[in-house]
Amino acid sequence: MITLTQLTSLPEGLLQHEASEIHQMLEGPTLIHLEGRRPEPLFVSVLMHGNETVGWEAVRHLLPQFSVAGGRRELPRSLSLFIANVSAAAEGVRALEGQPDYNRVWPGCEMVSDEIQQSETRMPEQDLMSKVIDIMRDKKVFASIDVHNNTGINPHYACVNIVREDFLRLATLFSRTVVFFTDPCQVASMAMAKLCPSVTLECGKVGQKYGVEHAAEYLDACLHLQTLDGHAVAEQDIDLFHTVATVKVPENISFGFEESDVELQFSRAIEQLNFREIHAGTYFASVSGLQRIPLDIYCEHKKVDPQTFFDFQDQDVVFNKSVMPSMLTLNKEVIRQDCLCYLMERYQKN
Repeated sequence: MITLTQLTSLPEGLLQHEASEIHQMLEGPTLIHLEGRRPEPLFVSVLMHGNETVGWEAVRHLLPQFSVAGGRRELPRSLSLFIANVSAAAEGVRALEGQPDYNRVWPGCEMVSDEIQQSETRMPEQDLMSKVIDIMRDKKVFASIDVHNNTGINPHYACVNIVREDFLRLATLFSRTVVFFTDPCQVASMAMAKLCPSVTLECGKVGQKYGVEHAAEYLDACLHLQTLDGHAVAEQDIDLFHTVATVKVPENISFGFEESDVELQFSRAIEQLNFREIHAGTYFASVSGLQRIPLDIYCEHKKVDPQTFFDFQDQDVVFNKSVMPSMLTLNKEVIRQDCLCYLMERYQKN
């Protein structure tokens, strides 16, 4: 049984603990409501993946400045802090064995397809996330920020699930690089988008000091916002991309990075392709002992022919159109748990 704990203050000493230690003070997913000058709260979710610690570190860096954590400054806006997968953080993993991915169990798919939502077997974690949404709806949440790390070499960027000016203003406060996606749809930002402007932050690799500082500065700025109304984001102030495909390696296919005895071979420099506009004909991988492209490609929740994006040439897999990959990594565990990468195209918001 998994339950949501709600608190109205920070447990004494909580901020002194690293992500791997907070299970000593919190029994599980915990939603902490901290009162500020403006009542409509900023919702911030951290540790949705237990091994992505930047959000928790940013909160530890920021909150001691405010009276809610012993500092001198009044919190300018109420804050609802959701500390998600405490048990996975204790082990330093994305999710424990047998757990679902905590950022794939939110109620958001009905915004895209009723069929996806109805086809899922209900899990306790889904009920918990739905409860979080109900609570934040009642609190008239101001904006939502879900903070993540990347495993591969990627720039800092923000993601939105709706292309609307208030969403884009919230995103470009973090980075001029913004990604619009609707797949996967069971993510926190999609669920919160029904209630308020919502973003996902991607803050570089775990352990990078700049990622923590950047996230903390952004959260501080958002706490000081009075409104997200205003002028449209100018075209020259945003690089907006649309995720058009998710690329996965089938479970029955062995793969590696310049290794022997695998069916699908990638370069160890593959991360350098992230956020680069790749032209048709560019090499992506080599295949051994197979007569087909051993990749699963999903576009807007539906599986499509790999040749939608790739060609097979003399045991090499090459791109057959211009795209921009993201989230490529050398971490095999993450690839198996999530995906190999996403493919993006430039997007015109008007």
